[in-house]
Amino acid sequence: MLLQPKKTKFKKLFKGRIRGKAKNGYEIAFGRFGLKAMGSERIKANQIEASRKAINGYLKRSGKLWIRMFPHIPITKKPIEVRMGSGKGNVEFWVCKVKKGKIMFELDNVNEKDAIEAFKRASDKLPIKTKFIKNYE
Repeated sequence: MLLQPKKTKFKKLFKGRIRGKAKNGYEIAFGRFGLKAMGSERIKANQIEASRKAINGYLKRSGKLWIRMFPHIPITKKPIEVRMGSGKGNVEFWVCKVKKGKIMFELDNVNEKDAIEAFKRASDKLPIKTKFIKNYE
């Protein structure tokens, strides 16, 4: 089951833009290791799910994983070969707007080598450049 909100105030939203750096969620809050976004992009729910499966598949469900993003923005699309006008299309999928510097995933209770490899596999599933970071506390 892909991530999507149970209920929204409005069914369809404007596209909007992703500008600037992350104002919150740019520091590791829960785990020891994190995967940081090095650019801004819209990330689909199925890409988040594929990354989660890649991490859990490599770690064999050891350790604790936090997903620090949630796809709450609906993206609409009109069917092919439909004329202009007649309103906005139906909701096709859900995305999360990720700004530069946002921590997307966090890991704990695994060693650093395994965390690096797990995040590398997750990064291959994402449309954005990422960076492995470590909490130095």
